Amino acid sequence: MTAYPTTPKTQTRPARQSAPVIPQAMLAISGAGLLFTFTLLVSLLAFNMRYAGQIYPGVSVGGVDLSGLQVEEAAARLTQRIQYPLTGKVAFQEGNRIWVARPVDLGFSLDARASAQAAYELGRRGDPISRLVLKFEAWYLGKDLSPRFVYNQQLAQSFLANIAAQVYVPVLEASLAINGVQVTAAPGQVGRELDQEAAMSALEFQIRSMTDGIVLLKVIEKPPALLDASQAAETARRILSAPLVISLPGPQQGDPGPWTIDPQQLALMTRINRVESPQGTSVQVGLDPEALRTYVTALAPNVARLPQNGRFSFDAQTRQIVPLQPSVIGRDLDIEASLQAIHEKLAQGEHAVQLAVKITQPEMGNDASAEKLGITQVVSQQTTYFYGSSAERIQNITTAAARFNGVLVAPGATFSMADVMGDVSLDNGYAEALIIYGDRTIKGVGGGVCQVSTTLFRTVFFGGFPVVERYSHAYRVSYYEENATGAIDTSMVGLDATVFVPVVDFKFKNDSDYWILMETAVNVPARTLTWTFYSTSDGRKVDWQSSGLQNIVAPDDPDYQENPELAAGVIKQVEWEVDGADVTISRTVTRNDQVYFTDQFSTHYTPWRSVFQYGPGTKLPGLMIRP
Repeated sequence: MTAYPTTPKTQTRPARQSAPVIPQAMLAISGAGLLFTFTLLVSLLAFNMRYAGQIYPGVSVGGVDLSGLQVEEAAARLTQRIQYPLTGKVAFQEGNRIWVARPVDLGFSLDARASAQAAYELGRRGDPISRLVLKFEAWYLGKDLSPRFVYNQQLAQSFLANIAAQVYVPVLEASLAINGVQVTAAPGQVGRELDQEAAMSALEFQIRSMTDGIVLLKVIEKPPALLDASQAAETARRILSAPLVISLPGPQQGDPGPWTIDPQQLALMTRINRVESPQGTSVQVGLDPEALRTYVTALAPNVARLPQNGRFSFDAQTRQIVPLQPSVIGRDLDIEASLQAIHEKLAQGEHAVQLAVKITQPEMGNDASAEKLGITQVVSQQTTYFYGSSAERIQNITTAAARFNGVLVAPGATFSMADVMGDVSLDNGYAEALIIYGDRTIKGVGGGVCQVSTTLFRTVFFGGFPVVERYSHAYRVSYYEENATGAIDTSMVGLDATVFVPVVDFKFKNDSDYWILMETAVNVPARTLTWTFYSTSDGRKVDWQSSGLQNIVAPDDPDYQENPELAAGVIKQVEWEVDGADVTISRTVTRNDQVYFTDQFSTHYTPWRSVFQYGPGTKLPGLMIRP
């Protein structure tokens, strides 16, 4: 018989036999775990009971072991062992200066109670696992806590404020002053301030390390806007170092100047200006623009000079013109350019400055010729007479006539007597003589000048040139009606002209294509004044008619006036009566047998009575004495 293995039976039996073994092992392990847990819990309970009210073992604060101590005991030990707030040293350094303080002086002190409390609470707060882990780490590895400190920042800030006061340097701007002609300057000063916020941060970091150390202080420097004014001071000293001398360029004899401004005056005119620009702040020193402008502007009238054509006489034999007086170049002060030149020269330390001028050339210079001007012949000439004139009147006629001798009048120009005559004054060679002023004949400077204006008027009138402006006398003057024999020629009534510079003027226009050369000649012995126009005739002729005296009005009775300068019994006639009247002069100017223009001159003369003066006490029987 073949035997077969009974494997299934042998495999299943052990399986059936092993089934109860696993639960038994698990029970064994579980029992051991329960035993361990129980033992652990009992141990923990015993541990907690052992250290109830005490700091767990292995816990320290700042390196001071507090194991098994109660909070108060721990606080006492920390107070005894941790002496840094009392014995530590913190040095504050700024440059070469050092300030030393204890941490406690800076408001830093140990909070022993809080530190001990923190040590006591280690392992007693948080979830059970965390507490267990912390207890184990403390017991097995040790646990060192940082001490708790109290930090009174006000004490630290007060200490730093004291340092800040010592470090502080105020910002000072550079200064510049002028006292008289003395210039003083002081440099600016860079300000310095302690950065207390940065110092507080560095201090806190240092003392929390509980070690001695140095806190490097940060100082903020604040430069002034103007640190240095020395250059401006030197400029001011240069300006005031010498008088400022102002002159004309290329001065000639008779020119005004030079003008001198002494240093004291310059000091009063000097200004110090603070200037702000993108490049920074600076100081500029110079003369006050407005004060200097006022000074320079006042020079303008003296500097100004009208351009004048040269003066000439006509040589009848050579038919050429002969120079009498050179031409004058016109000149005006260029105020803006002069101001700039003065400012620039002074800034460079120069004290001799030439004014800037604008030049105006005359219409005709010294190179004039008869051909160039068209002066070839006499085109008009008139003579007036002044018989019976006083020496003063003759002096005025001679002086005024000389002002016009050799004067040129350009083609198309309007000639003004007032422009050429200028100021009628004693300084200009005139004398006091009788003049018509309002309704009186009185003594005044320039009496007789109207003899010259009347002569020019007649030369213009009979030369056929247009009259632009003309004024007649208030009453008929015998000088202007005299002929060569000294007799009165009533045909000349209405052909007089008066001037009273600058109010009353006589003007005419040279409407020809040629220049006019005027010559005046006074013959004192013959008592004549002759005015001649030289030019080139353009064929003009003059036809004129006078209305004669019309609306004649007799003067009032003579006027008698007391004159304290006359002696008793002396009677002197000072004015002579003349009828009042109206007269109209008509003129027709033709050229090449064609009417060129016509004009009319209407004159009204006021009747003028005789005036007698007498000395005080003079008996005037039968005479009416008027006030």
